[in-house]
Amino acid sequence: MRKERVGFALCGSFCTHARVLEELERLCGEYESVLPIASEACQRTDTRFGRAEDLLSTLERMTGHTVIGTVRDAEPIGPRKLLDVLVIAPCTGNTIGKLANGVTDTAVTMAAKAHLRNERPVVIAMASNDGLSGAARNVGELLGRKNYFFVPFGQDDPQRKPSSLVADFSRIGETVREALEGRQLQPVLLR
Repeated sequence: MRKERVGFALCGSFCTHARVLEELERLCGEYESVLPIASEACQRTDTRFGRAEDLLSTLERMTGHTVIGTVRDAEPIGPRKLLDVLVIAPCTGNTIGKLANGVTDTAVTMAAKAHLRNERPVVIAMASNDGLSGAARNVGELLGRKNYFFVPFGQDDPQRKPSSLVADFSRIGETVREALEGRQLQPVLLR
């Protein structure tokens, strides 16, 4: 088991949660410590993809830790140096926009801000229906910033959703390993 401490933050994009949870399970098998963080939307929103209560129970069962779900509870991640790497998966266009513009009003954005103060890697596994439209500028901003690493991503349905971008969630683990070495997994853009 690897000793690096992983933070794993979930945002909306509820249709991707099942795939993301598969990758979280793999990380839990590879790393001794995985700390779950959930956006307020994940904590409070029941959808056709599942109940919020069940999602939180699953996160806690898989990781063995209580979910961090408030700005207040996420803030100590930085001063206490609780993580070696933070994964945000799925990372919505809304969260990408907040990160790109310095907005820290959710547990996930505070976890990122607190973690980045230690100049440690943040891994973004995006899922955004407007990644090639409204969110494109923010994606570009984070691609150029130090300590942000992207799970390779591409268009998931170019014919019906031409602006939608989604990460290849199966590559979260290898992106984390590269980010811990200070390298962006390549190619970052999928065909």
